[in-house]
Amino acid sequence: MSSNTRLSNAYQTAKTVPFDDESKFILFSDCHRGDNSFADDFANNRNIYFHALNFYFKEGFDYCEIGDGDELWENRFFESIFQAHKNVYELLRKFHLGRRLHMIWGNHDMVYKDPEYVKKNLSSYFEPIDGESKELFEGITYHEGIILRHKDTEQEIFLTHGHQADWWNYTFWRWSRFLVRALWKPLQVWGIADPTSPAKNYKELIKVERRIKKWILKNNLLITIVGHTHRPRFPEPGDIPFFNDGSCVHPRSITGIEIEKGSISLIKWQISTTDDGTLRVVRVLLEGPQKLTDYQKTKS
Repeated sequence: MSSNTRLSNAYQTAKTVPFDDESKFILFSDCHRGDNSFADDFANNRNIYFHALNFYFKEGFDYCEIGDGDELWENRFFESIFQAHKNVYELLRKFHLGRRLHMIWGNHDMVYKDPEYVKKNLSSYFEPIDGESKELFEGITYHEGIILRHKDTEQEIFLTHGHQADWWNYTFWRWSRFLVRALWKPLQVWGIADPTSPAKNYKELIKVERRIKKWILKNNLLITIVGHTHRPRFPEPGDIPFFNDGSCVHPRSITGIEIEKGSISLIKWQISTTDDGTLRVVRVLLEGPQKLTDYQKTKS
């Protein structure tokens, strides 16, 4: 199966979420939440992420996670990840209860494509203090793709992880997971990166991006937002509308995409030092806001 076919399948089976100019979305991906061990890349930015997520919850944003939220290649069980970052999942639960949580699976959490796995592992958790199980993400569903469709203009924005353009990490993801657990995780201590990951292999990154661009060209310049490569992308109007929200495991910062008031922006959250030496988490606008209507808006 070609990358073009895999991306088309993700689009054709995608969940549709209607929106308008009053809607607000924050898109993050590639959090790679781990167990707080030496290999947990998310741990360095967890306070930044929690602060940003709390801001978006209070401001009424919907949260879209575009894959690889949980690191289930290096870690075998969700429970260890949950215990390491319990405050994050309690906040995500608030989004879920408000019907403001939209989840996409990527290659590192591809087990979430199985509804039974999701039901068994994410519906509830055991609280040792109370000695009983409590609800977590009861009834949650994960998707391969999500289509945001404007109620008035019918403009579509396609969200998917992007590993459909990476045949090894899509078709042979179980082999990749095995190699990460058996080989690359231990070698990470010595600073040796996994060469099969496009986020750590520039040549693979370029190939993945090229395949996604070709798919967009074949699909009437459909606005497409992915993650996977960890490289933020924000095209100018008139260019191929291929966006990437980056990741939450950049050194000392996280990046994401906001959609608000009919516009799209690329943002970064980072720790900044004030004049008196106080550390604070701040939001930095990297690109935009750009009107969505400035991009191709017809439906294929």
